Amino acid sequence: MRIISGHLRGRRLIPVHGRATRPTSDRTREALFNILGPRVLGRRVLDLFAGTGALAIEALSRGAQSALLVDNAGPALATIRKNVARCGLTDVATVRRWDLRRRPVLLADYPGFFDLVFLDPPYHQQLIDDTLVHLHECGALAARAVIVAEHHRTDHLEPPAAHYRLQDQRRYGKTLVSFFQYML
Repeated sequence: MRIISGHLRGRRLIPVHGRATRPTSDRTREALFNILGPRVLGRRVLDLFAGTGALAIEALSRGAQSALLVDNAGPALATIRKNVARCGLTDVATVRRWDLRRRPVLLADYPGFFDLVFLDPPYHQQLIDDTLVHLHECGALAARAVIVAEHHRTDHLEPPAAHYRLQDQRRYGKTLVSFFQYML
């Protein structure tokens, strides 16, 4: 696993040991960043279910302003911290533990802050819809924020229509990447 583009291009990332974390493939990551294009520049990134931190680190490499990387698993958090340090991003990247099933107290500390969000939860657990509801309720999203959700192609999404508009969907093997815009 490596950084595809930007000032960290070619930098290798440490994987999370074991099978509990499913990293986004280089191919899928490259495709989704090609779709985002210049919309990454200057963005404040939230990477939920961050795993290795590859999505946020890629965004920072491509010109994002800052990133909050969040996961609940101890091994993933240790790996994210190592990858952030290896890439020299400790001044622009913050790593936090958070469990979605608890209310979004952590995210309430960032009112209207995030304008680019990556969601890559474990497949088949229907966590994306709940996460989108929490993001709206805690007010952490900036107006017109872009949300990129990676999920299994058979997972059915039903985000709150009043708050999110599906902009695009792309399929990469068993993975479906959905691009939403927050409608505040």
